[in-house]
Amino acid sequence: MRRRTFVLAGAAASIAGAAFAQSSGGRQGDSAAVDSGFSSRASNAHLSPEEALAFAKQIENDLAARQARLALVFRTGRPRSALPEGISYTHGAFWAYVPITTAAGEQVHGYAVYNEYSGDGVTLPRTSSYLHQDFPIDFIRASAVDDVAIIIPSPEMQRRILHIMASPTYEQLHVESYSLVANPLDARHQNCNEFMLDVIGSAAWETTDYNQIKANLRRHFRPTRVRAGLFERLLGPIADDRLRMDDQSGRIVTATYESMADFMRDNRLGQESYILQRTLAPAA
Repeated sequence: MRRRTFVLAGAAASIAGAAFAQSSGGRQGDSAAVDSGFSSRASNAHLSPEEALAFAKQIENDLAARQARLALVFRTGRPRSALPEGISYTHGAFWAYVPITTAAGEQVHGYAVYNEYSGDGVTLPRTSSYLHQDFPIDFIRASAVDDVAIIIPSPEMQRRILHIMASPTYEQLHVESYSLVANPLDARHQNCNEFMLDVIGSAAWETTDYNQIKANLRRHFRPTRVRAGLFERLLGPIADDRLRMDDQSGRIVTATYESMADFMRDNRLGQESYILQRTLAPAA
């Protein structure tokens, strides 16, 4: 069978550019200078607008070349030196290849990004979260480094996850109560990675029963342990009400790119996982 590559460059690139030009609006009130970067919409000065747009297109083209209709993409909104040991990325989202309507009313296909974001403390409490669809440029302009991590589910899992995203189950799996390092084996709080993991669990076990999903994850998912230095490296001297510990028992654990990639590989749910480095423009 001849390999088919999705064509994304033309109209999809204009969508990304238009999305970048628009104000973020909505519930964004985060400041890149003070925000943790976890499940955040905050923009970051690490990449110029042109660099962010180019990196977003690089990721889209990479996914298209691999014929991925759905992928999990992870970025960090904080420099790695400011992250707790064991955590390399602070925000993950689903990238889905879907029909998109442009401002001119034209319908094209391209990647849209489906996030769980934490509240900004103004229009929504910081201890709450919401689901929001935006575009690759919105995702990448908040990156503080020159790489992203990617998990591409198996073709069957892509199909199942896309089916869930188009159904009421997707919103039903969202837990509004937010914690920076939510315990993915506990149902009390959720962050962006745990939300994606819950959707993956629903697809893997073909169930909409949230309690059953959590029970299955406790048997099959090994979360990432957040080691020493969390408070000093993440929060500094300022207390953060988003760091909620009542869902933790002894060790602090959470869902990360690494633990999710291992879970999908070990259970034959993933096609591949890898780190994508930003291609640097040649010097003038």
